[in-house]
Amino acid sequence: MDFDPVNRLITNDAANKLLLFNEKLRELDREVPGQVVATLLYIASRNNCHKIAIEEDLEFATASVSRNIQRLEGFGLVEKYQEEGSRRLLCKLTAKGKVFTDQLLSIIYD
Repeated sequence: MDFDPVNRLITNDAANKLLLFNEKLRELDREVPGQVVATLLYIASRNNCHKIAIEEDLEFATASVSRNIQRLEGFGLVEKYQEEGSRRLLCKLTAKGKVFTDQLLSIIYD
């Protein structure tokens, strides 16, 4: 059965950009959880942020944030490190993470 091409016409550019944004995220994992996405966007918008800030601002449990960061590390997008002279963990984007988030942003803003 052939599909009617009219049913594939883009009728809302903003919604299509969000769809493309979502598809880019799905390149990481076909079922990437929303908490992982939120954690990535938080780190991208506040690079070199404290892990505790992620927990508090996103209202995620400590264990959830740890799992989210670990997953993002596995994708090669984020790295965590200890603040000098402290036991606090900070998170930042890797070079790959910066490229990836720039690609996400270009979908929305270009």
